[in-house]
Amino acid sequence: MITVNEALDHLFALAPAPVPETVPLLQALGRVMIEDAVATRSQPPFAASAMDGYGVAAGAATQGATFEVIGEAAAGHGFPGTVGPGQAVRIFTGAPVPEGVGHVVLQEDCTAEGTRVTITGTPGDGTNIRPAGGDFKTGDRLAAPRRLTPADMALLASMNVAEVPVARKPVVALISTGDELVMPGELPGPDQIIASNTFGLYALIEQAGAHPRLLPIARDNPASLHTAFDMAQGADVVVTIGGASVGDHDIVARVAEETGMERAFYKIAMRPGKPLMAGRMGDAVMLGLPGNPVSAMVCGHLFLLPLLRAMMGLPKGPAPRAQALLGADVDGNGPREHYMRARLHGGTITPFDRQDSSLLSILSDANALLIRPIGDGPRKAGETVDYVPLFTQS
Repeated sequence: MITVNEALDHLFALAPAPVPETVPLLQALGRVMIEDAVATRSQPPFAASAMDGYGVAAGAATQGATFEVIGEAAAGHGFPGTVGPGQAVRIFTGAPVPEGVGHVVLQEDCTAEGTRVTITGTPGDGTNIRPAGGDFKTGDRLAAPRRLTPADMALLASMNVAEVPVARKPVVALISTGDELVMPGELPGPDQIIASNTFGLYALIEQAGAHPRLLPIARDNPASLHTAFDMAQGADVVVTIGGASVGDHDIVARVAEETGMERAFYKIAMRPGKPLMAGRMGDAVMLGLPGNPVSAMVCGHLFLLPLLRAMMGLPKGPAPRAQALLGADVDGNGPREHYMRARLHGGTITPFDRQDSSLLSILSDANALLIRPIGDGPRKAGETVDYVPLFTQS
């Protein structure tokens, strides 16, 4: 058996480089931008008023001073002339600051009568003028790689970037295996169960920004598995669920190798998820996940998601980790790294009492995986421990 980190190193070695494509800005949300975006204009492109008020010369804004209003500047409609001594322009937020204006006095600090305005309040020290290029300048960059957020979208639009270079979404083929499985909505036989793993993994993949493909269930015979692998042609990643262990009916590894898979590793010193397999199948990365539902989902978080992030050009690394205070005593750990379903609340993490790898209800209630290192001794409540964040919970 190899460690989790060793398995990740193998997976990253298998991961192909991201495939670039260019998409319109409106289609870029959540995609991974793989080249820096360069601003083609400054923002603001001119000195702009930060307030509604009156623009006067620098140093002229004193309480009691009176000015002749000679015009108006609004957003999209600047004042074309120059403001001289004793003069002012009515100016609105976002409007270009006319030549000669060095201070915008807030309208609530002024009293207007006809064409004259008097400063009746205290103007303050600030000029209320946003300098040209105060946000960013022509040639400034939004650095890649990055998964684009709504705030990034607004910034790119402001930078006048209409098309964005992103990584193509990896296509992930999902294959559940086993005679015992039927699809949700079907009537299972007396010895059958509902296939659940692929549905959780499908959501995980889609949420990560990749493109999942759900293939029909492969039965426990070579012909059915060969058909499934044929249907997975064109995928960047082929994920099988179940059949990767050593039982008489666990034939995924054998059939995959007959199909041409070059195995990179098999079995990880972890729980849940020991019978994990990976390799290369033609141009695709193959990942064989355990059949137990919790094992499959935990391995999805720890191995599949980091693999997909690497394939989309994000930095290679394990699932993000954080630290919290342990909420209950835990016994010492054995020879496999243990990822315990746990609940994080208010900076304290508490593992569930039941950790059986078949209990999806416990996984649904969990929002973190408490990490127990190999050979870690007993831990007391209040000690600092590492965890992997999971789903956002209400």
